[in-house]
Amino acid sequence: MMMLRFSICQKCGIGFQPVMAERTNGKSIRLCLTLILLLFSLAPAVHAETYTPGQPINKDFDSFAKSFLVNHCVDCHGEYDPEGGLSLEDLGEVDEINASTWTSVWAQVALNEMPPPDMTQPEVIERLQFSDWVVNELSRVLRDKGGFHAHRDPNKGNFVDHELLFGQLPDGIELRPTSSPARIWRVTPEEHITRLNELINTEPEFDPKKPGLRTRGDAVPTNHGGELKLYFGTDRIIFWQGGTVAYATAVKSVPAVLSSARDHGLENYPDFYTVNSAEATQIMGMAGDIIRYMMDGPLSIAHPYQITDDPKSIADKMKGDLRGLPTSLVYSTKVVRPLTPVYDLMNEEGVTDERVRAAVDFLFEALTFRPPSKTESDAYVQIVNQSIDKLGKKDGAVLGLSSIFLDRDALFRPELAAYGKPDAYGRVMLQDWELGLAVNHALRYIQPDEALRDAIVGGRMRTRADVEREVRRMLADDSIRKPRILQFFRDYFDYDQGGYICKDTKALADTGADSRGVNHYRAMFDATASTDRLIEMILQEDKDVLKQLLTTDKVVASERDNIYFGRQRSKEERAASIAAERKAAAEVAKQAAAELEAWKQANPGKKPPAKKPTRRTYVHHGVEQADLSGPTIYARVGRRSFGRGSMEPERTLATAPEGERLGILTHPAWLVSHSDAMDNHAIRRGRWIQERLLGGGIPDVPITVDAMLPDEPKSTLRERMRVTREDYCWTCHKKMDPLGLPFEMYNHAGLYRELELEEPVDTTGEIIDSGDPSLDGEVGNAIELIERIAESERAEQVFVRHAFRFWMGRNETLNDAPVLQAAHRAYKQSGGSMNELLVSLLTSDAFLYRTRSDAALADTH
Repeated sequence: MMMLRFSICQKCGIGFQPVMAERTNGKSIRLCLTLILLLFSLAPAVHAETYTPGQPINKDFDSFAKSFLVNHCVDCHGEYDPEGGLSLEDLGEVDEINASTWTSVWAQVALNEMPPPDMTQPEVIERLQFSDWVVNELSRVLRDKGGFHAHRDPNKGNFVDHELLFGQLPDGIELRPTSSPARIWRVTPEEHITRLNELINTEPEFDPKKPGLRTRGDAVPTNHGGELKLYFGTDRIIFWQGGTVAYATAVKSVPAVLSSARDHGLENYPDFYTVNSAEATQIMGMAGDIIRYMMDGPLSIAHPYQITDDPKSIADKMKGDLRGLPTSLVYSTKVVRPLTPVYDLMNEEGVTDERVRAAVDFLFEALTFRPPSKTESDAYVQIVNQSIDKLGKKDGAVLGLSSIFLDRDALFRPELAAYGKPDAYGRVMLQDWELGLAVNHALRYIQPDEALRDAIVGGRMRTRADVEREVRRMLADDSIRKPRILQFFRDYFDYDQGGYICKDTKALADTGADSRGVNHYRAMFDATASTDRLIEMILQEDKDVLKQLLTTDKVVASERDNIYFGRQRSKEERAASIAAERKAAAEVAKQAAAELEAWKQANPGKKPPAKKPTRRTYVHHGVEQADLSGPTIYARVGRRSFGRGSMEPERTLATAPEGERLGILTHPAWLVSHSDAMDNHAIRRGRWIQERLLGGGIPDVPITVDAMLPDEPKSTLRERMRVTREDYCWTCHKKMDPLGLPFEMYNHAGLYRELELEEPVDTTGEIIDSGDPSLDGEVGNAIELIERIAESERAEQVFVRHAFRFWMGRNETLNDAPVLQAAHRAYKQSGGSMNELLVSLLTSDAFLYRTRSDAALADTH
């Protein structure tokens, strides 16, 4: 009797090996040989098959996927004692029940993790086809269950093999000219709030002598509490009652309405966001406030007596405790908001179609960045007139004009390529307003400038050369602000999250940082603004941009950074500092007592003068502060939104302590952004380096895994992370942990340290299986790790891949390989110019062409 099951022969790697249950006979041997010969006879047919990325995989489970699992998977994941407890022996066709298992299989195969390196590997084309087949099946099966989107997530972009994108493709792979799908992008919260800000606030023009100051066209910054808000009339406030909190409460503001996933990594993909009914309702309410302010200025939010250039003249009106009330504010009489056709509509008697249409057309273009068609203009004019007829001039105009704020193009960026003849590959090139606005949105948050608008209207935005002309012009003009570039670096480096990491107060105090009140969080939001400025300075030089960002010794510092760039003291040093402070205080007290005694002797019988209260200077005993001296520069901060609590734009351009810091990854802004409430986050830091610099991919943590480190306060983080070295975990953690642990030379507030739990801190690490053998090997600390990676061509290529994702709004495919290679060549041959990289990406087929789908076309009607 014989039992036949499928497995992989450990000696030859051939599948379909018969396994005898009791005995071997001639019949079973003949069956084995027959199966082996059959396998070899089929092999050439598989190898000779061509593969075109993105084309349907017309294969079924039984003839294709099942044999792939049998040949390459079930030997380790069979019925008996499967690796990781995962058996694929009875895994059937893809369905909604086994979808999670198939998703794991896809991730492992796409990342070349399965089969293991010591097993026979599938051919490249076979692996690619299998991955595509799984994705197609998951998408089909889950279409009505929320869909399958994992392959579109930017964190899964590295699942596309790096060597295939930048190396020589094997025979049989046939690429098609690339394009991006026709789509509409919802605008980001930063874009939306900046558009609205243009309607009610006049931002300063660019000052080349102070290039870091906030300028028209810059993104609206968050306040010192990390909130993104639109403020009304703060540039006219000249007096208020109360302090910082009272001011913040009294000022009228509206928060960013559109949602955004505040998390690490790229955020702005078309598939990520919609506008739900709750957001639409809030936008309508915000629209009414904005339109009223456009019409009446501070009179829409204040009493007439509050508008004066002499606050003393209304002292009788400001009596009582008005702190936190809108009536505690005084506005100057100077008009600083933009005066637009919306103002003209209300400033003149009566209502005419001409005035209504001028207001409609102005507001439409201000919100959508393009002029309305006659049909669109007529429709909104009719809405406004009907509203005025029913509600009266003012309320009717407010309600009618508010509807434009919910126009599709006011909330989404259409790239539908609805007009134009498809080429042989079904691609249509964007043109005119769609192409012009795509270029504008690639760099800016406000309307196209006059030159770009003239080019669009004049029919000079229809070719690749047109795009290159406008992109180069805008990149060369510093007065044209380009916040999208800075947003890319925020998304790429993730240095802007530190202020949102809620710290345990005692754990924070133990680091040496200032744990009083909100001081630490203010310092982190200040650090974000400082890092923004440092990045812009490196972009201004535009040479070896990535390398400079990774290895610069420059620091843009605020006053608190002397602490955060300092060194954490040992227990003995802290004790010595405390003793020195006590001694100094005793000397001061002794001197004061001597002076008092001398006064008494000189003035017998007289009462000594009242002792003036002295403000005790807070001493940071836990840190040896850094000397961050240098010239004054400016960083972009929000308008005065919290009174005296607002951030200050003045900063210092300093040099980081030598041997302790190197580049942005060693700055507190980045370190704290990659920490948690109590400690460093070596796994997150290592994952960042693996994905953003080395181009590796990490599968999602299985839901069966309790991803928690043991709670051992007397153990170092490295010691607690021993649990990740278990066989089931180490396959993934070896890609992260050894890359993150070198950053243990800093504590979780970003301070440099030499000790951990009063013992020398272990900062060693290792680069394992990076894909570039010259990178692999042990490192002594974070600086050594950064220096090695910064010289790597692979890191440049991975940087290009992330830039591609940000500006194309999608993950790269093999069809994009020529675009990526051309972009990397442009970057490398220009000496590391970000501008040249952008020109290459924004003139590529992936940016210029769209492939229309039935759904996209239906959306245009």
